[in-house]
Amino acid sequence: MVHKVLVSAALVLATAAGAAPPAAAQQTLTVQIGAFLPKGEDGRVAGDVLVINRQYLLFDFGDFNGVLVNGDWSMALGEFIEAGAGFGFYQATVPAIYDEWVNEDGFEIEQDLKLRIMPLTAVVKILPLGNKRAFQPYVGGGLGVYFWRYSETGEFLATDETIFSDSFAESGTSVGPVAVFGVRGLVSPSAFIGAEGRYQWGTANLSEDFLSDKLDLGGFSILATFGFRF
Repeated sequence: MVHKVLVSAALVLATAAGAAPPAAAQQTLTVQIGAFLPKGEDGRVAGDVLVINRQYLLFDFGDFNGVLVNGDWSMALGEFIEAGAGFGFYQATVPAIYDEWVNEDGFEIEQDLKLRIMPLTAVVKILPLGNKRAFQPYVGGGLGVYFWRYSETGEFLATDETIFSDSFAESGTSVGPVAVFGVRGLVSPSAFIGAEGRYQWGTANLSEDFLSDKLDLGGFSILATFGFRF
């Protein structure tokens, strides 16, 4: 499965970039930092493990909002189109307790739910005003390959209502579409700042160690961008 995903990612990156750019083609390096906001409880894929967990555990979906750091390289395919690739990192750990049960000593039965996503994206952007203006809005889309890891660590309630400590973890790779929109402004002939929004779709497959075999990887990103073009 991982081999097929990596092959797909390579094909997407090659398609987005096309042939090697001529020496005069404008290229851009961008650093982005902001927040990734995973989908809320109502918008997640059917059978999502976090939604199932909420039947037994108390935790806040908003606590999965976390810092996303991303780096992008892109090249101009003419004045109004850019194609590029990027890689990012997001991770969040959310505390949870059982809703209706406590330990014999009266203390809560506690767990940590941890999610990590490292997106590799290939995106084509359309710049309606072109890449020579001081003010440059853009929209685009592409494909993301999501390297993910999900774990549940702490205390668990068995079917016979005994309590045990353990850790369950699963990792893998998933593929899904990504949409982008943003604006950037030149602060010098070669440097710019801006803001970008991204929305990603993806679903991870979990093992039977968890209460469900699905984990929604989708969500919205809000990013500040700092770039240099050459």
